[in-house]
Formats: sequence, structure tokens, C-alpha cells
Amino acid sequence: MPFEIVRNDITKMKADAIVNAANPTLLGGGGVDGAIHSAAGPELLEECRGLNGCETGQAKITKGYRLPAKYVIHTVGPVWHGGNHHERELLYSCYENSLKLAAEKGLESVAFPLISAGAYGYPKEEAMEVAVEAVSRFLLHHEMTVWLVVFGRQAFFTGKKLFRDVREYIDDHYAETHIRTNLEQARASLWQEDEKSALVLESRIRRKRREEEMDFAALQAAPRDAMPAPTAGNAAMPDWEALIRQTDEGFSKALLRKIDERGMTDSQCYKKANVDRRLFSKIRSDPDYKPSKPTVFAFVMALEMTLPEAKELLKKAGFALSRSSKLDVVMEYCIRNRIYSVLEINEVLYELDLPLLGNNSVVA
Repeated sequence: MPFEIVRNDITKMKADAIVNAANPTLLGGGGVDGAIHSAAGPELLEECRGLNGCETGQAKITKGYRLPAKYVIHTVGPVWHGGNHHERELLYSCYENSLKLAAEKGLESVAFPLISAGAYGYPKEEAMEVAVEAVSRFLLHHEMTVWLVVFGRQAFFTGKKLFRDVREYIDDHYAETHIRTNLEQARASLWQEDEKSALVLESRIRRKRREEEMDFAALQAAPRDAMPAPTAGNAAMPDWEALIRQTDEGFSKALLRKIDERGMTDSQCYKKANVDRRLFSKIRSDPDYKPSKPTVFAFVMALEMTLPEAKELLKKAGFALSRSSKLDVVMEYCIRNRIYSVLEINEVLYELDLPLLGNNSVVA
């Protein structure tokens, strides 16, 4: 995945480079800095001695030595002084300069910690917003996999309006499905324990259903706006060949057709979907490719599909939209409300501990 927030120990990430939130001397310290130096071994400190330190917002690179990563990119984040001392610009520069350094080295994957959010006191939610913005802008113009590594279970986006709205939608719809399931289980249990009470309950349920059917029949019989009957002159004949092609096509062909219909390039689509170029190439070359459900949703968002279109693409991949899945409920809310930013949606999914959209990366 081009950009993903993961919970892990950064010293165990198998990336081309990991980023060290260093102090200006580059000679080690506490927190992430100390952990990286400890895991890399004394050779890292020896190389750092020759770098003559680093200014805030800048970045320098060394070998990874005993780390799984080939390189360590050292950057110095700003100390938080209330937000009026260019902290945001300096923090943004940390990510920007680290990524530029990785690109110059031809690296394909980089893992960041949340810079300045520890001992330097930068508010965690604001630090996360800067990281997401800097990385996402960089990836619009570069092919690279970037991980933002968070140690432990921390909340970063619960204060956002989108997260609150999605939580409310989940409470209304996901819970509703499970209430119906529990009622069915209760009915089955009642038949086993008290047949007389079960008969009374079933009679009430049937009566309620008859009333609903009668209301529906009355609604159907109500007068409607007059519409001209189709004639040979005004009836729109379906494009039977196009319908047959769509019936026979799998996920890969359906996706490529939709990209063409939207007038997008492949690159525009997979970048917007937060999907790796290599995965997209695999999808394009394999008509029988079976994607994961989060990958399908990523393309649904990239192509800004309507709900019927989303259901059709899911069907091509062998899935259905279900109210019994929290992921599906979140996706339904976003589609209905035309919220199509994959990174913004992934912030909500991260807080809900649900799979993120895009292709599934394998992280050590």
C-alpha cells in the first residue's frame, strides 16, 4: 500500500529505510531515537559522529547496520512551543525532506514514527494530521510505499466530525441488523421454552405484517403522475451487446471499463485509490484476479461511484454489501454522503480498528 498507518515497533520494520526522530546532535537519546540506536548497534553511532549534527526540519541518511532496514534517515522535529513558532512548517519539512532523501537514493519503502509527538510535546492529533498531509502530497508524484508506525493503541482522529458521524451511522445501522438477529434467536428459544407464548407472539407478528402489506398495497394503488406509454417511437432500446459484455466481465474488466468511462488514467486511479502500481499492473494483466474487499472499496472511492455502481463492482469480485459488517456500513455511509477521500476514510477505519482501504501490505 502506498500509505498505511500501522501499529508496530519501528525497529522491526522491513523497509528500505526507517526514519529516526533524532535530536540535533544525532548521537542518540531517548524514545524512538534510543531504541533505533540500540537495535542498530554501535556502528550507527560511529557513522553519526561524522555527520556534524542536523538542523530542525532537515534530514540526513546512514546505513541501517543491524536493523532489518537498509538505511536510517535521521530528522530533527520541532519542540512544541504552543504552535506559534513555525512548528507546523518545521514538522512538515521533516517528512518532506526525509522523503526527498529516500527518493534520491532510489528507495521504494520508508517507515516513519510520529515525529515530535513524544518528548518534544507536539499534540498527537495535530502531529498525525501534518504527517498524513505531507506523505499524501508526496505520493501524488512519486511511487513509494510509506508506513506511519504507531507503537501501541492510540487514538488520533476521534475528535474529527467524520469519525463522530460514522460512529452514529454505525450505531443506527450495524446495531439494527444485530437486534433483528437477536430477536430471531429469541423467537426460536421461546418455542422451545413456552409454546403457548410463542404462538401468541407469532400471531402478533403475522398481524403486523398483514397491516404493513395492506398499507403498501394502498400506496401502490394511489394515483400517480401520468406517464406516456412507451411506443416504437419513444422507447429506449437497451444496448444488448453492451449488457452481455458486462454480464460476462470479471472484476478486472469491469474496473478498467469504469476507469475509461470516467476519463481517468490508470495512474490517476490507482494513486487516488492508495493502491500500489505493481498491484494495479497485476489486476490489469489478470482478467481472473480476485481482489480483497478493501481493495474493491478503494477503487469504488477512487472512481467516486454511486451505491448501485459500488454494489455491482463488489458483485464482480464475489462480494456483497452487508449491514452485518462494520466495514461495509462505513463504506455505505461514505458513498451516500459522497465522501471519497481514501486517506480521510482510512483515518476513521484506523480508529475503528478495521482494515484500511488499498492493497494489503505484509508488514513484519
